[in-house]
Amino acid sequence: MGTGMNKDTGTGTPMDTDIHLIRLMTWLSPSFPVGAFAFSHGLEHAVDRGDVTDADTVIRWVEGILAFGAGRTDAALFRNAHEAVGENDEARLARAVEWGATLRPTAELALESAAQGRAFLDQMTRAWPDRRLDAWKQALAATDREAAYPIAVGVACALRQIPLRPALTAYLHAFAANLVSAVVRLVPLGQTDGQRALAALEAAVVACTDAALRRRADDYGGAALTVDWHSTQHETQYTRLFRS
Repeated sequence: MGTGMNKDTGTGTPMDTDIHLIRLMTWLSPSFPVGAFAFSHGLEHAVDRGDVTDADTVIRWVEGILAFGAGRTDAALFRNAHEAVGENDEARLARAVEWGATLRPTAELALESAAQGRAFLDQMTRAWPDRRLDAWKQALAATDREAAYPIAVGVACALRQIPLRPALTAYLHAFAANLVSAVVRLVPLGQTDGQRALAALEAAVVACTDAALRRRADDYGGAALTVDWHSTQHETQYTRLFRS
């Protein structure tokens, strides 16, 4: 793509670490305007059918997504995008973008990832200007492609030299937290049950990160068939609060 997307060369000082932490908290905060609140990843139909009814069932549900579904897939995409920028490997990054567009089993899940990726890049180029990110965004537009959300975040983190492991862990935690937030609103659950679910999911988030970093980088596969089925059913659900 000819973007010359080398990452920053940082000094590794405590101040750098603090800035990295602040940026992760900001970029992956529920207040960052990517529209995450509008998506439930098929959970709206799962709640409607009675498959997710309380804190325990949402914990098991999200654990499954992290281990076998979009959590697993997104972690691989994030890793490839981050490492491609670090290696200045434009071909690898282009392949990750292609995989990111392909590995979405339903139209709504594709929308969920593409819309958030687009919104994330728009906000980044406005609030954290970076000529390399601008160039990549323009290159994507020139080839009529969009970056899936984990790829967009992975590229931004790598360009600002935020290390892969904490960046990926923060991304997966935010993903899990958004799903729990959707269930809190849908069931509805009490706020304490929502926090209990997040506490219980800490180990699953770390395990998802560990697995993504141990696997071959090109191991993108996932299998969360029940989640995918609920997503297809959500597309024609009679009443809906969420876009997925």
